[in-house]
Parts: sequence; C-alpha cells; structure tokens
Amino acid sequence: MAKNHGPSIKNDEQYEALRNKGMSKEKAARIANTKDSGKKGGKATPYEERTKEQLYQKAKEIGIDGRSQMNKKQLINALRNH
Repeated sequence: MAKNHGPSIKNDEQYEALRNKGMSKEKAARIANTKDSGKKGGKATPYEERTKEQLYQKAKEIGIDGRSQMNKKQLINALRNH
C-alpha cells in the first residue's frame, strides 16, 4: 500500500512510482493529480507534431521559465525534462 502523501496528492501510488523513476516532486504531483490519472495514456499528440504555439501554451500551463525565448526544439526539451 502506498504511503499517504496528504490531501495535495490525489493518487499516492502513482506519485510514488513516478518519484521512484526519478521525476521531480512537482512533476510527479502534477501527473498524479490529473483527472483520471493512471487511466489515460498514449493518446496525446507527440511534441514533435505540435506547433510552437501549442508547445508554448503547454509550457505556460506548467510554468516553465524562459519559454518566450525558446524555439520549438528547446520547448520540447524543457517540457520533457520539467
């Protein structure tokens, strides 16, 4: 049974699995707190197929600093490593 991480984490089991894979606390929490977390997967358009504007909006949603100065390749890298 997964440790209870408090009310701020909606899916403790998934949070722990993501942290064990090396994800940051912020990224693991964001994924574990998404609606239907653990039930979705593989349906998102790959970053390479998205427009720079779509990538910018996703970076804005996540809160990536410096996104306005990034090109498409840099946005993809920042999104994957945030």
